[in-house]
Amino acid sequence: MPESPLIMLVDDDADFINLNRHILESKGYRVVSCLGPEEAIKAMEQEKPALVITDLMMKDLSSGFSFAHLIKDSPRFKDIPVIIVTAVSSKMGFDFRPHTAEELAAMHVDAYFDKPVQPQKLLDKVAQLLGTA
Repeated sequence: MPESPLIMLVDDDADFINLNRHILESKGYRVVSCLGPEEAIKAMEQEKPALVITDLMMKDLSSGFSFAHLIKDSPRFKDIPVIIVTAVSSKMGFDFRPHTAEELAAMHVDAYFDKPVQPQKLLDKVAQLLGTA
């Protein structure tokens, strides 16, 4: 029996990680969580995730963007789908939401959601990006 896909959650908000870990694990995914991009890169070296879900604003406003660029620019990791889930729009008033496929691609991400994200929307997007929908 093949091992279930590994999803990496990267966020400095433990509540977000715990909630989404529960949601993903309830659907059979394996989950590894990291509190920031540096920790995530080290974990990715140990086991390559099938998909990454990351916050946008961690240490600084663009931590998630920088992390997504690092993944997509890496020959080893560029095929990993990246989902950004962020509260930056509601907390800071910035609107980073992509409005076209080109804007999404320019962000180096495969999907973008505002927090709080509806669990079923997230699960549907994860399944779509993993090709299991």
